[in-house]
Amino acid sequence: MYKKYFGLSELPFTIAPDPRYLYLSAEHREALASLLYGINCNGGFVLLTGEIGTGKTTVCRCLLEQIPDSAEIAFILNPKYSISELLEAICDELKIRYDRSENRIKGYIDALNGHLLESHARGVNTVLIIDEAQNLSLDALEQIRLLTNLETSSEKLLQIILIGQPELLEQLSRQQLRQLNQRITARYHLHALNPSELREYVSHRLAVSGCEAPLFTPGALRTLHRLTHGVPRMVNIICDRALLGAYVERRRQVDSGVLRRAAAEVLGRGSETSGGVKGWLRRWMTWPTAAVLLLALGWWLPGAAGDGWWPRLQAMLASAPTPTNTLIPAAEAKPPVAEAVQSKEAPSAEPSAAAVPAPAPQQPAETVTPEGVVEPIDPEPLPVDIAAQPQVSAAPRVSSPGDWQWPEGTDLGATAVLAYRALFRSWGLSYDPQAAPQLCSFARAHNLSCLSQPGGVNELLQYNLPAVLDLFNARGQGFQAALIGIDRSKELAHVEIAGEQRWVALSELRTWMSGARLLLWRMPPGYNAPLRPEERGPLVPWLENNLARLQGKPMPAATRQRYDEPLQLQVLAFQHQNSLQADGVVGPQTIIQLSALTESGIPLLSSTARE
Repeated sequence: MYKKYFGLSELPFTIAPDPRYLYLSAEHREALASLLYGINCNGGFVLLTGEIGTGKTTVCRCLLEQIPDSAEIAFILNPKYSISELLEAICDELKIRYDRSENRIKGYIDALNGHLLESHARGVNTVLIIDEAQNLSLDALEQIRLLTNLETSSEKLLQIILIGQPELLEQLSRQQLRQLNQRITARYHLHALNPSELREYVSHRLAVSGCEAPLFTPGALRTLHRLTHGVPRMVNIICDRALLGAYVERRRQVDSGVLRRAAAEVLGRGSETSGGVKGWLRRWMTWPTAAVLLLALGWWLPGAAGDGWWPRLQAMLASAPTPTNTLIPAAEAKPPVAEAVQSKEAPSAEPSAAAVPAPAPQQPAETVTPEGVVEPIDPEPLPVDIAAQPQVSAAPRVSSPGDWQWPEGTDLGATAVLAYRALFRSWGLSYDPQAAPQLCSFARAHNLSCLSQPGGVNELLQYNLPAVLDLFNARGQGFQAALIGIDRSKELAHVEIAGEQRWVALSELRTWMSGARLLLWRMPPGYNAPLRPEERGPLVPWLENNLARLQGKPMPAATRQRYDEPLQLQVLAFQHQNSLQADGVVGPQTIIQLSALTESGIPLLSSTARE
């Protein structure tokens, strides 16, 4: 229902174990490596466990796509069988003919043993994978152990992979299963995603489904981790319902409120949402209401008023700043917008570099493209009084985002508009949101693509590209700035905030940055989706040529048309050398790193070697 609204090619948060959507965290990569080891090792058991919804079955499905030709697989999905039914299911999976007799168990084992000997003679490894193995009875587990006794004089004929929930570990620790437990040659336990991995997980699934924009705010992602504890299946269910809620409410992003309401529908937890007592308090306990309650309390409890809280409240009210749209850096007063506009109109006056423009007028709920697709990123139109170029001081001073403050009540939406303009300016483009309100469509028209939610400061240093950041100050005010440069020798970041360029210590940026909103990257010719092993496409020649250029080799006379194994090995080596996820998939991260090393005209944050 919401697919067309957000410009998605498919639904990103289904719970089906589609290997294309597999997000390989460090733990998932190790788990997959353990399963691959189980296929190639010489007998024994491999054990993969994890809580419900942590991605065990999805990892297993990914394994099935990487099975070598020298292996055959028997995959048992529902092991709630008796011993004879389990053996029959294994024979059916391996397409083994068997004779039904009164002694059925012996007949199945004899037929299985003959098949294993024949497969071994042909050089084929046979692997038995049992999912949901915690449902196996103790007798069934013991029978499975006995299957590993089928062997030649030098090696086992059957490798067995058990996949299950933590209850399986409790079963294997029992005294009667100690022989099976001792035969486990590799074991791995999957944990839930941490907050950083969850952000990358959501971004990965959106990217695979064709989305280039950040559909979830940083606050929503923090709420999502708190509600799901990082369990991927619950993340999928709640995110799917949240996108549906955003579609119904005609929102362009999922914020914390939409996410909590979606979680309430899924989990039925009123206390976590806008319902219930906590939700009522959040809606009604505003500062005016709190002040009235405090006054009432002071009226009924006059003795408490002189004990400290009433004088502090009076001092807070007396010190409240006059509302203006003025940026107030530490110990600095800035002229209000009216004065800045007046000086801009005077012929002999220079525009004020520190004045922040009045907030942009409200946009419609969405903007529909000619194709009928609503773009999820739709910056506010640029007001006339902020059209001037940023003022660059000769010697930018080092300051802290925590000190960049505005009077309470200021609409800081204009800082996002200025940040996006600075981002495009770093690519040599003049961006006018009034003429091109669809930010990512404007980027695609210039062979650029949006990459959303790239992570924190360390991830941005890895990308080495300008980006729009979400920052906050000591008052808790949230605003946007453009990261346009890095001085690695001095550990400084060059940012543009509200039309003014400043330098910030990287340590300060880490403290006051709540997330990275967006960066731009150059798409290779014909790119429309990540390139996976054995696929064909226009990205293959580009990849081969750029790898040859990077290695100082001559350009190939005839370029490949298929992403074959030799090219995959080069990509894996490149990913490993550049601290990327070494999965052989050529997506935005790999393309960004390769382009930065081989192509010109890309605005890098720093030209020095990456940390």
